[in-house]
Amino acid sequence: MQTTFSRYRHEWFHNIRGDILSGVVVALALIPEAIGFSVIAGVDPKVGLYASFAIACVAAVVGGRPGMISAATAATAVVMVTLVKEHGLQYLFAATILMGLIQILAGFLKLGRVMRFVSRSVITGFVNALAILIFMAQLPELIGVPSLTYVMIAAGLGIIYLFPYVTKAVPSPLVAIAALTLVAWWTGMDLRTVGDLGELPSALPSFILPDVPLTLETLKIIFPYSVTLAAVGLLESLLTAQIVDDMTDTPSNKSQECLGQGAGNIASALIGGMGGCAMIGQSVINVSSGGRGRLSTFVAGAFLLVLIVALDDLVRIIPMAALVAVMIMVSIGTFSWRSILDLRRNPLPSSVVMLATVVTVVGTHDLAKGVLVGVLLSGVFFAGKVARLFRVTRLDAPGEGEVVYKVEGQIFFASAENFVGAFDFSESVQKVLIDVSQAHLWDITAVGALDKVVVKFRRAGVEVEIVGFNAASADMVDQFALHDKAEREAASATLH
Repeated sequence: MQTTFSRYRHEWFHNIRGDILSGVVVALALIPEAIGFSVIAGVDPKVGLYASFAIACVAAVVGGRPGMISAATAATAVVMVTLVKEHGLQYLFAATILMGLIQILAGFLKLGRVMRFVSRSVITGFVNALAILIFMAQLPELIGVPSLTYVMIAAGLGIIYLFPYVTKAVPSPLVAIAALTLVAWWTGMDLRTVGDLGELPSALPSFILPDVPLTLETLKIIFPYSVTLAAVGLLESLLTAQIVDDMTDTPSNKSQECLGQGAGNIASALIGGMGGCAMIGQSVINVSSGGRGRLSTFVAGAFLLVLIVALDDLVRIIPMAALVAVMIMVSIGTFSWRSILDLRRNPLPSSVVMLATVVTVVGTHDLAKGVLVGVLLSGVFFAGKVARLFRVTRLDAPGEGEVVYKVEGQIFFASAENFVGAFDFSESVQKVLIDVSQAHLWDITAVGALDKVVVKFRRAGVEVEIVGFNAASADMVDQFALHDKAEREAASATLH
């Protein structure tokens, strides 16, 4: 217990200065994102802003990945559109609470461990696709805008990339936002600002309960949305946690993160916010700006609330060009440029999985679908590879009219057909010995293939003996094999 508390305290206070500064940068970057995602979901901007505050602060305390930023996201916003349109905002709050409860249940069931089944190729494809989507999201601020906008964006990128050569004491994205805001205000440039995105809330959020009837009909309405929101939110959060793990070279508790996401979403709904999850773009900003601990995530959420309530007049004049420059930096830094060179060096299946993930995510704007396609392809390619890791060798036995088949490798659904095809059923022999001491039967398809081999030989009048089962394979055969079933049952009845 003392060790756990010591580690938890370290996660909060080992990098106070860096966490506070990076949290301020993230808070500024969260504003246009939260407003934009509110528009996607069809709700008032304050719903997304309050959500970002609540989810970030609660996840900082309860979550399992220090330094990761969680808030309102596009991935969850697109799921809410139909619910809000057909049933209204109160049902969204109710669905978000149920979403959080499902995620907490997933945490207790240790579902965070499913990340071990996501291959490196899928994660790379996820990262690259997200980098492309982040850049594409900036296109409305790059098309049909005054020429001064491009000058300001270029100046912002120059500050972001060059200022670290002067000093790294202050995050360069924060310097860029402050400098461009000051220049735009001082010169009176006619540029699009944060204030043009929508009305910022002017009061602190208050505690509310969803105004919906507590009936089975309500549950029928919100349950499908809640399950989808919970799954999408956890998928993006766990993938983002893995990416932050790699960026910071530190581990995280994925199941604990499920609990943190669930608690954050419940808190969001109870103050009038929408559901959300981890944000890879803002997480990259946080880590790139020096954020490493829980304090950075908490500061991001808390300072966001200060900005929109107490400093709203200052926030409104921030030019969008400054925030676009930061997000372009994020997209450039997020994309795995090395993966382009690795396309020729990596095995073809790995490259196909990565590209399929990217194409699906970019084509559908749905991260969950892209990752699902990648995981399924990885599974198919893996099964095909393992299926080839077996062989059946025919050997002549010492006795006349006897043949030995030596089986080596993994027998399961993908290799079962080849396993059956490796035997010569037309050969004129009296006895066949099948040696499986170097093989493993994984599933009922493998047992069924063994049944087929034995039955085919016996129909031809050939005696069959199988030797060398390991313990697991023997259990499978005892439970599911059909050959010799009557003899085994009779023997079992005699023993009992």
